[in-house]
Amino acid sequence: MSTLTISIVITLVIIIFVVIIFAAAITKGYSYKHTIDQLDDNPYLKNETKEKEAKEGKEH
Repeated sequence: MSTLTISIVITLVIIIFVVIIFAAAITKGYSYKHTIDQLDDNPYLKNETKEKEAKEGKEH
């Protein structure tokens, strides 16, 4: 086989490998079950309400 043919074969193998990895990553991403935190358990929401109460207390 010539050098050009070997280069083409190696290139095609790499491209097929990348496409397979790409497809596996997309499939895994779509199969992941996303969840949403409840508002009661959200620490950021609790901090915001404390800050609002502190501001309101200073204004009065």
